[in-house]
Amino acid sequence: MSLLFSPIQIKNLRLKNRIVVSPMCQYSAEEGFATDWHLVHLGSRAIGGAGLVIQEASAISPEGRITAEDLGIWTDDHIPMLKRITTFIQANGAVAGIQLAHAGRKASFLAPWQGGKQKPEKEGGYKAFAPSPIPFHEGDEAPFELDLSGIEKIKSDFKAAAKRAWKAGYQVIEIHAAHGYLLHQFLSPLSNQRNDQYGGSFENRIRLLLEVIENVQQIWPADQALFVRISATDWAEGGWTPMDSILLSKILKEKGVDLIDCSSGGLAVQQQIPVSAGYQVPFAASIKRESGILTGAVGLITEAQQAEEILQSQQADLIFLARELLRDPYFPLHAALELQEDIHWPEQYERAKPRKTR
Repeated sequence: MSLLFSPIQIKNLRLKNRIVVSPMCQYSAEEGFATDWHLVHLGSRAIGGAGLVIQEASAISPEGRITAEDLGIWTDDHIPMLKRITTFIQANGAVAGIQLAHAGRKASFLAPWQGGKQKPEKEGGYKAFAPSPIPFHEGDEAPFELDLSGIEKIKSDFKAAAKRAWKAGYQVIEIHAAHGYLLHQFLSPLSNQRNDQYGGSFENRIRLLLEVIENVQQIWPADQALFVRISATDWAEGGWTPMDSILLSKILKEKGVDLIDCSSGGLAVQQQIPVSAGYQVPFAASIKRESGILTGAVGLITEAQQAEEILQSQQADLIFLARELLRDPYFPLHAALELQEDIHWPEQYERAKPRKTR
């Protein structure tokens, strides 16, 4: 059997294969509420054969949204529709996960198809918060610097969101500490210029992430999977580095985190990214090798054999697919054909299954 279609056990979680739907913002929520779009978008990837479907970045507070159309999980009122989504995903053979997030200084922006620019308060936007009052783009409205009471609120908001996620039926939580959003902003010296216990040294800059994890673990069952997404490098001079990521991953493993989802970039507009097929896979490989923690590879992985080779060479344990699954929600079914695997198809689609895999 191929590794891509072999099961994997993570604590009490069993995935039928190694294909993960990476969290992808849809900018289609209404006051944080999921809509039929999210049900169909996420549900179709479960029907398409993915082992794990992780819902897009879901804001822990209204001010934690990237755009006003982001999904939210800051009120119990959000739970019923989210429960409907998780029930459908699980009924179709996949595991439902959620990414908990706070946008930090990248909050109150317009959706990409609306131009993607900041929407300041005076134009109807909302105030952004960050470790330091440094805007993402030069000329943008500067975020408020979080004081200690604001940091306590961040931690309690993550904890409350984790409790709602459990009630809504999610089986995996991924904490978003990548792509230039709040927790990543605390990690990187480019965006964190504090001089208190949350800034300066490596140990201080990782403090908030560790405290968020501790708060989530007070709610999240110990036998359920907990992932963390990081940007393994800022791709910018003076920023977060691959060695920082390895050191952090060793600590996260000791703290009970199960897997590092290894992405990169997103924090600095001056980033220089050498984009190519599988360009982020080496980060997953080095973190896995040096820390011993499970890793997920993501970034321009578009072919079944490419994904299989990543797993066979022990560079990662899971394959996170994003844009390829936007292009083809049924990529797992097609990949199984390519790798000559006979996998289960939905009964409603069984009559379309190619004969050679029956």
